[in-house]
Amino acid sequence: MVQDKSLFFTRSESLPFIEMRSASRSTACFHTHSHDEFTFGVIDTGSGNYHNLNQRNHITRGTTVTINPGDAHSCNPNAGEWSYRMLFVDTAWIAQLQHELFNCAGMDYIPFPALYDTSSPSFRQFDQLFELLVQPNDRLAAETILIDFLRSHFAKGFKLAGEHQARDNFHIRRVQELIMDQLDCNWSLDEFSEETGLSRYHLIRSFKEHYGQSPHAYQLDQRIKKAKTLLQQGESLSDTALQLGFSDQSHFQRNFKKRVAVTPKQYQSFFKR
Repeated sequence: MVQDKSLFFTRSESLPFIEMRSASRSTACFHTHSHDEFTFGVIDTGSGNYHNLNQRNHITRGTTVTINPGDAHSCNPNAGEWSYRMLFVDTAWIAQLQHELFNCAGMDYIPFPALYDTSSPSFRQFDQLFELLVQPNDRLAAETILIDFLRSHFAKGFKLAGEHQARDNFHIRRVQELIMDQLDCNWSLDEFSEETGLSRYHLIRSFKEHYGQSPHAYQLDQRIKKAKTLLQQGESLSDTALQLGFSDQSHFQRNFKKRVAVTPKQYQSFFKR
């Protein structure tokens, strides 16, 4: 298969808890999805619509986009082509860093306080970081710039983090746990309602307020994220679809492309040695 030269996926050799993605003159569009990692990056050319949870924003060249783990979002060009670079950084690693920076033990993590940053210093700092991560032998410099970049962004949200920490909803968390514990299970709303005691309408509304997606959309999203890991490990498309509860391979491929903007086979080709 011929790889799409406009796309680039890799894992940083110097900092392996970071996955890197870039797109050059891309026209690909994404369905609403989320990531387990902290995600941030810059728009290099073009402009687009950035939808995160319930907010819609217009972003252009020079914008730094920041996305928290689990945030339902999409980011697509208005018209024509655009180019961008993104980093996906392991949430546990960032949580540990935040504990060191802010002495915030007891919190899962501090979220990004803003959805994007249009300042030139933020863009320049990301640009420097990305270039260092491409180099395989400059771990110290890359990690130093990464920590400085994250400290400057998370410091603004440190005070807000404590306020939001107390708002977790036990019943909605329970639904999320059921989905994650059995990704291959095709749950019904009646089963979720019986488990939590919430009406189907209230459950959908509350879950969407908390996670930005309905339970069904969230489940599909989590299945696709797990599929990415399985494909990186060399699992076949058919086995991946079966393990994750998709009705058939075409159902899996259709939903994968909506969220990743490439087919499962194309995605897997980036990680073959």
